[in-house]
Amino acid sequence: MLSHENFLATMRMYAQQLDLGPAHSMYQFLPLAHVLARVAQAVVLSVGARLIYWGGDTARIADELPVAAPTHVPAVPRIYEKIHGAVTGKVAEGRIHERLMFQWALGCGAQARAALRERRQPDLLTDLQYRAANRLVLSKVRRLFGPGLEAALVGAAPIAPELLEFFDACGVLVLEGYGLTESCAASTLNTVGAVRFGTVGRPLPGSEVAIADDGEILIRGPQVFKGYYKDPAATEDALTSDGWLYTGDLGELSDDGFLSITGRKKDLIITSSGKNITPVNVESALRESRYITEAVVFGDKRPYLVAMLTLDRDESVKLARRLGIATDPVTIAGDARVHAELEKEVDRINRKFARIEQVKRFAVLGHELTQADGELTPTLKVKRAIVYDKYRDVFDRLYAGE
Repeated sequence: MLSHENFLATMRMYAQQLDLGPAHSMYQFLPLAHVLARVAQAVVLSVGARLIYWGGDTARIADELPVAAPTHVPAVPRIYEKIHGAVTGKVAEGRIHERLMFQWALGCGAQARAALRERRQPDLLTDLQYRAANRLVLSKVRRLFGPGLEAALVGAAPIAPELLEFFDACGVLVLEGYGLTESCAASTLNTVGAVRFGTVGRPLPGSEVAIADDGEILIRGPQVFKGYYKDPAATEDALTSDGWLYTGDLGELSDDGFLSITGRKKDLIITSSGKNITPVNVESALRESRYITEAVVFGDKRPYLVAMLTLDRDESVKLARRLGIATDPVTIAGDARVHAELEKEVDRINRKFARIEQVKRFAVLGHELTQADGELTPTLKVKRAIVYDKYRDVFDRLYAGE
């Protein structure tokens, strides 16, 4: 139960932190029944800014953004992952000098943008290289978001810090935030003046964040809901008498107030050796691959982790043509040469994690997970319990003969 007071408080928090005004505009394609979309609309209207609604076709978002030319874009991680995959895929298909140029430009962008975030003027050489890199390469990535973009926003699910760093190097600052439906989609947010990649930012004005003894994140403030409708038992479990909301998420709070999400309590995988693993971190890293749209990691009470992958249609078709195989999704998913290519990607990503967190085997679905089949939420998060149950045979086969 979210009150009018909750919405008004949340509107004030976001408007203040984003410094929104009548000159701004927001591209809106999040599901309109979702609390983040409703809050975003309310914030924009409250400051007299402009709302730009999408055309309704997810395949057209990349075409609409440059034309709509918004100053702000709130999105879920999958949108940024798809844009990143398309850009890196195109670069990978280029000539070697184009690939080297792109990597050089990213390095120049990262160095210059880091200095600017710290409010330092880059030295002369760095500044000159950044200007050249921007003109030759980086501006082309930025144009994908339109000419007027000031900041993009991301929430609802984890996003890999490497993606945020990639876009920032290109001149697209993506601000990660955190909130729940129960907190009116508000709690913490990175801002233009205070951003730390890999965290979800500091508490919004008037919001408080604390960490319980078991690592669970607690939220308190005027944005926290009044309880669950006609469910006093669930309300009592979620809210303390002094107003703290138990989020169900695990996290850490830095000395200067930046919150990091380390996992979700109910999603923790406990291996047969008793190790606790947060699957979303591994899944987020796997989705960095231009070929992978979704990754579902499994391994509860098992000796090692496995994953079920779905493939990006455009990138997998390009791969199939390069390998000389049929381009239908089922054939691509079952081809040994495709699996060999994916294994290189999985091995590369595994190197980021401790041995116990690495994916030892994987399967590839011949279709995407969808909302229509009840496998994804409206914000494109995997419904883990449903997917585990529905594809139990896929996961079991990965452990055959262990």
